[in-house]
Amino acid sequence: MRAGVAIQAEWGIYSMLNKLKRAALGAHTPHDKATAASKPVPMPLPAQVRILMSQHIGAPAKALVKKGDEVFVGTKIGEAGGFVSANIHSSVSGTVAAVEPFRLSNGRMCDSVVIKTDGKQTVDPAVKAPEVTDKASFLAAVRECGLVGLGGAGFPTDVKLQPKQTVDTLLINASECEVWLTSDTQEMLNCSDDIVRGIEAVLKYTGIPKCVIGIENNKPECIELLNQKTKDKPAIEVKALPSVYGTGAELILIEKCLGREVPHGGLPADAGAIVMNVTSVSTLGKYLATGMPVVERTITVDGDACAKPQNLIVPVGTAYEDVLNAAGIKGGVELGKVVAGGAMMGPAVENLSYPTTKTTSGLIMLSAAAAEPPQVNPCIRCGRCVEYCPMGLEPVEVNQAYAARDVQELGKLHVDYCFNCGSCTFVCPAKRPCTQMMGLAKAFYLGEIKKGGNK
Repeated sequence: MRAGVAIQAEWGIYSMLNKLKRAALGAHTPHDKATAASKPVPMPLPAQVRILMSQHIGAPAKALVKKGDEVFVGTKIGEAGGFVSANIHSSVSGTVAAVEPFRLSNGRMCDSVVIKTDGKQTVDPAVKAPEVTDKASFLAAVRECGLVGLGGAGFPTDVKLQPKQTVDTLLINASECEVWLTSDTQEMLNCSDDIVRGIEAVLKYTGIPKCVIGIENNKPECIELLNQKTKDKPAIEVKALPSVYGTGAELILIEKCLGREVPHGGLPADAGAIVMNVTSVSTLGKYLATGMPVVERTITVDGDACAKPQNLIVPVGTAYEDVLNAAGIKGGVELGKVVAGGAMMGPAVENLSYPTTKTTSGLIMLSAAAAEPPQVNPCIRCGRCVEYCPMGLEPVEVNQAYAARDVQELGKLHVDYCFNCGSCTFVCPAKRPCTQMMGLAKAFYLGEIKKGGNK
């Protein structure tokens, strides 16, 4: 455990060490990356796609098409519904079958566009590389392509690139610490030129002077390749990071790469950094070269019930079921659960007809045996949940404060720092649902603060 109080004088930021007993060890999850060498291949084109108008943080997009309209790959079918929003484009060519409400996984409703594919995948004639000459035209291009944080957050990239704070570092998150996921790894191995093009464009048009690419050291081939690609580019540094789960969280990544800490309640820009996922910046590089907006995702399909673990290139809006059928279920294995995203943080899928979005990075197929919940035993006060929390939080104390609905104590325990990484549950020998409890406590605390409750 580190001691002392660190002060970043340049940014006027007091370290969280002032407030937290930071162990910041993180959990050593299995490096189960069976598809790390699986070069992405296109999946069979589905008969239809359902493209959601809300695939991002912020206001939903407004549908621009109606039933019977013909669309092509790259046709804009949704206009950003506000400043914090994103454009939506068709991932297929075909005919609009419906524009109808759809219930999201969070229970809310949003419009969706259902498209019957024609099998041709004709590209929209309007798709062409944007003309970028200055910061304004660059940001307009980023907004037009519908780019959001593809690491899972889904925050609109054009908004992220307009911070009010002074920023001196573009930080590329290439850690990919989630179990099973390898789509970012393949992006680095196959699209390194696009990554560099995207980075250089951001630096040039935003005026940010330098970039750091953070990659866990269990991906030596990615580190070597990007070092080779950037060896004559002094503004870009490739930094090897420890192979510890949780490294990819923004706050941890900034600390590991820059030695800075984001102030309580602050944003990465408050620590002088903008963080972009490696696939996000690669997608930007591709768009600047070709004009093709965000219409597809490389998705890792794996798990102990998966017959053919692989990375598939999937049109946005494809039903989970169609993706899983492309990979297949192992013979003699009962499918018990499907997780969307990584095994540590991804939610269980209730309905396999749910469509993929821009932020879908993986579908994990678990057997009935693997999905069986373990027996929960009483807490033995071993402290492992504290020792391995990457944010140095204290789940046992949080649980007590939450049970008492003590808003003030939850604030002192900094429950709002929890990002539901799952480390506490993973290391708990009693198999207690620590992560779920932390999520409930955080939601309760933030809800009470919003209402002006006991601070």
